[in-house]
Amino acid sequence: MNSYKDLKVWQHSIELAVQCYRFTEGFPKSEAYGLTAQIRRAAASIAANIAEGHGRENTGSFIQFLRIAQGSLKELETHLIIAERVELLATQPFQSLSKQCDEIGRMIRALIRSLQEKT
Repeated sequence: MNSYKDLKVWQHSIELAVQCYRFTEGFPKSEAYGLTAQIRRAAASIAANIAEGHGRENTGSFIQFLRIAQGSLKELETHLIIAERVELLATQPFQSLSKQCDEIGRMIRALIRSLQEKT
């Protein structure tokens, strides 16, 4: 693998971030520095940490950054739950984003296991 861009988990994480940006466009302006910013930051952080870890060219560092990406994913899921419960995010988009989060979480865990087996 030559680039982090070849990783399916990174590609899916980018798509999740794009979807989060799109869905938060409809949030009230009063949430610009609240849930809107938190959701966008956490979503972007997932792909960014995968890329940064891959760029370290060290398996141990890569695993650590994948764990950080996992943390950002859990943070994102929490913000999405709050957004849905306070009715900023409708049920259908929430379910769609949650499904993407679940899939990415499984992919990150599988990649971590695969890398750990190689060390």
